[in-house]
Amino acid sequence: MNHFEYKNGELFCEDVSVGTIAKEVGTPFYLYSRATLVRHFQAFDSGFDTIDHITCFAVKSCSNIAVLSLFSGLGGGADIVSGGELYRALQAGIDPKRIIYSGVGKTEEELRYGLESGILLFNVESEQELHRLNKVAADMAVKAPIAFRVNPDVDPKTHAYISTGLAKNKFGIPINEALDLYVQAAAMESIEVQGVSCHIGSQLTLISPFVEALRKVKAFVEKLAEKGITIDYIDLGGGVGITYDDETPPHPKEYAKAIREELSGLQATLIFEPGRVIVGNAGILVTEVQYTKTNRGGEKEKNFVVVDAGMNDLTRPSLYGAFHAVAPVEKKNAAMEVVDIVGPICETGDFLAKDRTFPHVDQGDLLAVMSAGAYGFTMASNYNSRPRVAEVMVSGDQFAVIRRRETMESLIQGESVPDFSGEE
Repeated sequence: MNHFEYKNGELFCEDVSVGTIAKEVGTPFYLYSRATLVRHFQAFDSGFDTIDHITCFAVKSCSNIAVLSLFSGLGGGADIVSGGELYRALQAGIDPKRIIYSGVGKTEEELRYGLESGILLFNVESEQELHRLNKVAADMAVKAPIAFRVNPDVDPKTHAYISTGLAKNKFGIPINEALDLYVQAAAMESIEVQGVSCHIGSQLTLISPFVEALRKVKAFVEKLAEKGITIDYIDLGGGVGITYDDETPPHPKEYAKAIREELSGLQATLIFEPGRVIVGNAGILVTEVQYTKTNRGGEKEKNFVVVDAGMNDLTRPSLYGAFHAVAPVEKKNAAMEVVDIVGPICETGDFLAKDRTFPHVDQGDLLAVMSAGAYGFTMASNYNSRPRVAEVMVSGDQFAVIRRRETMESLIQGESVPDFSGEE
């Protein structure tokens, strides 16, 4: 459930009219419902109330510090994949001992930053990373707490770009090679082996891939025990999907039940990395119609609705062919037509929806791109030198800008024109 609904034909976020916000902050903008964020976090987290666990929100999905701070206040931690995300998490007040650091390309500087910050775990993804981390920790005279991200070679039945648990993916260490690395790591003076990590992909709509992966992880933990390696943490990743169109993902409580049953008997604290399932349907992108046009001359007429949000603001439709429902902010009696809803970017691939049956719109109408809370703003860019949009959060009958819209000046911040006049 989310808190975006129509009242007398007008779209509201909780108790605030979306149109009212648009008049004050301009368009485009991302809009989040605080009540939905809280509801979704608690719905996921409460499924594991009976077992030791940490819910580490996947910062990459929605990284605004207002959102991170909200989850911190609910007892959440953070799953990070860069030094910048670590900085954000700390600025949002998240306890370092509830932060786990994933990612295949951690630099020496990033590893040092994580150690200085006292994070809970590094999810190590290669043998070279292990040796680099051991060296950095030795130089700092500390021990680095690690888990290896093991790759169970399980097909998550999701989009190829967001599948992470197959042998052909860049993530993790093949589970049949990981045992030797654990033995090697356990012998290192500056490494402290604490966990096993596994993440097979994003937007999963079936429980069976999770169960298959967990069975492999459980068997692997038993092999580690035979080698005298005790595991305190099992990081099960995230990946539970949401409904964008007609998907029927498992409810978080279904997922939790399957996890509890499969891992019963293991004496370890479980770590989860939910992202999309919490924020995906808690946010929308609001955009204004600039023009409507019909192109004739081809095999058939093509109708376009040109809006002020583009692929630089929400890249998922162009990058993944992802579906996002689009809704008028104000309902009106209008004829239905088939349209492409496109942005102003100078690319044919710049679209938010294609061949969509939609009520006729006019210049100045507002549209809401739904289910845009995850991987929306975090993947935005300045392509075509477009300032990134504002982010707004609603709580009850109040709203606040939680990120100001970028300005023209911010576009060239840090740039300079060199003076080479002294060269011969």
